[in-house]
Amino acid sequence: MNHRATTWSPVDDVDLRQAHARLEGHSFAHRLSTGIGTPIEKGLKLLPRPWHRAMQRSAEKAAWRALECAAWGLERKERGLADFGYRLAGIAAGAAGGFFGGAAVMVESALTTLVMLRSIADIARAEGERLDDPRSRLACLEVFALGGRRSPGDVADLGYFGLRFALEAPVSGAARFIAEHGVAGAAGAAGSPPLVEFMAVVSRRLGVTLSEKAAATIVPFIGAAGGAFVNGVFIQHFQDVARGHFTIRRLERKFGHRDVQEKYHQLSQASAPLLVYPLAA
Repeated sequence: MNHRATTWSPVDDVDLRQAHARLEGHSFAHRLSTGIGTPIEKGLKLLPRPWHRAMQRSAEKAAWRALECAAWGLERKERGLADFGYRLAGIAAGAAGGFFGGAAVMVESALTTLVMLRSIADIARAEGERLDDPRSRLACLEVFALGGRRSPGDVADLGYFGLRFALEAPVSGAARFIAEHGVAGAAGAAGSPPLVEFMAVVSRRLGVTLSEKAAATIVPFIGAAGGAFVNGVFIQHFQDVARGHFTIRRLERKFGHRDVQEKYHQLSQASAPLLVYPLAA
């Protein structure tokens, strides 16, 4: 029988505060706008509508490729690159995409997504996740959805626990499907409905972020320098979200979901008026 800890140490409290700051902090668009000195909204308006549709299709393909990688390729035990090493790989990919432009941006986005997944998996492993568990692998993909927050306190956004609550049913169904069948035949109507629903949320929110990334490369910079800078911010943003997400999951394994969620909401109420989400039973 598993016994939950009941007493929070000062280290646990610090970990929770840092996770809250990472998960409820600035959005990717805000980080970019601060770094380049130009609101990303201006760049988004400059992107023609076909570009937005193309980026969404690219996000869907990248998300499914990431699922395949998560299902079959994250079981290795050894740690990969350091966080900065993954950022360097992303910077190199971004520089290539920015230099060639056009369709190369779509290819670069798919490659960068897989680089990010490897980085996210290493963070998950460092926080005690067992990546032979389908739920842990899907938690890595959840980071792509969690990183798509619009802004702190945005009432149109579900927030961290709100999004996790919304994904709970499709994640459970998707995990069972992967455990029993893998990802073969999962795409489209032939796949598991919960898996398709889960991937729809991930790809939709990832698509918004990819559009913001594309917009940033065309507004203040030209060519390789712009792509390199934007990709560096892009990967660091998702690394921060991953570290916050898997810290919360580690604390939940130690103290239970309800206890961690209650303390998390106390931090939210103390820092800003956010939405109130249903607590676990």
